Amino acid sequence: MWRLDGKNALITGATKGIGLAAAQVFAELGADVSICARNPEALKEAVLSFQDRGLKLTAVQADISRQEGRQTLFKEISGRYDDLHILLSNAGMNIRKKTLEYSQDEIDTVLNTNLTAAYELSRLFHPLMMKRPGASIIYMVSVAGLTHLRTGTPYAMSKAALIQLTRNLACEWAPDGIRVNAVAPWYIETPMVKELLKDQAYRENILDRTPMKRVGRAEEAANAAAFLAMDEASYITGQCLAVDGGFSVYGF
Repeated sequence: MWRLDGKNALITGATKGIGLAAAQVFAELGADVSICARNPEALKEAVLSFQDRGLKLTAVQADISRQEGRQTLFKEISGRYDDLHILLSNAGMNIRKKTLEYSQDEIDTVLNTNLTAAYELSRLFHPLMMKRPGASIIYMVSVAGLTHLRTGTPYAMSKAALIQLTRNLACEWAPDGIRVNAVAPWYIETPMVKELLKDQAYRENILDRTPMKRVGRAEEAANAAAFLAMDEASYITGQCLAVDGGFSVYGF
């Protein structure tokens, strides 16, 4: 009960932040974990850190924002596994600007990394996942996809689109035995927002809108993803679980 023993899992963007925390949680719960990222040194450090904890981790270097990178990842994983139980699509990035200040290249970079990569990987791995009843796709999105934040419009668009993709695929792929859910964090202590949180006034503004009066921890978002991947969540699909200290429901 409440384990991931016997399941294999692929986590994208897993050398830091929520992705790395998820890799550790999944491995500690018994899953056979593979991760991918662009940076070979970061991947090496992640593998070594897992070895120090007595945990096994397989790393694949691939830039999933590009088609050739996604094909490389699929070739490596399909060569390693006959089927795939869990796909945690976590890779993401942001460029914070006002809408009229973005170049087309910047917009394409955010959307290709956050949205297109997740969409195309889901399609690529569908044949492997439908071989295993109870397979689970989890998108790491953001409360920026649920309401306005100061994150910039391309990032918000990408996360909102992933939430709708969650709903559509949950219905379309339910006959194939694949559940699809999303986890939407608010501010989490990760490298992605580290510089923002150094601004004390900005941090206080965040806490003022958070009923629990604190920033989240990476493992809290990772734990939510792990639950959704478990057999204990077998009747949950098409849902977006906010891990936000109450932010998304905070009224007057």
